[in-house]
Amino acid sequence: MIIMGGTAFRVWQTARVDGDRPVDAVVVLGAAQYDGDPSPVFAARLRHARTLYQDGLAPRIVTVGGNRAGDEYTEAEAGRRYLVERGVPRDAVVAVGEGGDTLASLQAVAGLARRDGWHTVLIVSDPWHSLRARTMAEDSGLQAWTSPTRMGPVVQTRETQARYIVRETGALLYYRLTHSSIDTDTGGLR
Repeated sequence: MIIMGGTAFRVWQTARVDGDRPVDAVVVLGAAQYDGDPSPVFAARLRHARTLYQDGLAPRIVTVGGNRAGDEYTEAEAGRRYLVERGVPRDAVVAVGEGGDTLASLQAVAGLARRDGWHTVLIVSDPWHSLRARTMAEDSGLQAWTSPTRMGPVVQTRETQARYIVRETGALLYYRLTHSSIDTDTGGLR
């Protein structure tokens, strides 16, 4: 019980902190896309990443996320398209369409970072996902901070927030025990 309570507190605490600082890349974690159009959750993340880029915190935005069977676009491609259509220069957005979950996506980003010689990232996701995402990024070899979204469907009500804190507490404990990702596709973030 103490471990669960302590982990839940850390999930909540990390969700409330912006780690905004200059980095090599802003990494936007994917969420559902529908025929190339980001879901409301994903669009909120992308808008936040665009603001961080415009504020000069990074020279590039990396969008991540794969696709499901039958999808024409990956989440990464949909995110890249969304950002470019809203004024982010095409050469400043890198789409990494590998990975069907947070861990696989961040491992792909870490591989790109090693190849291109950069190390620091600012991860954009929902507040409750921040601690697990940062932990996975660091375990993949990145120096990571988080900048959680403050708008969008996941942060609207206390009920929704409580549900995601519970879910992320379990997912983080699972990751720390197994160093593998838990399937969270049914969590409502799509």
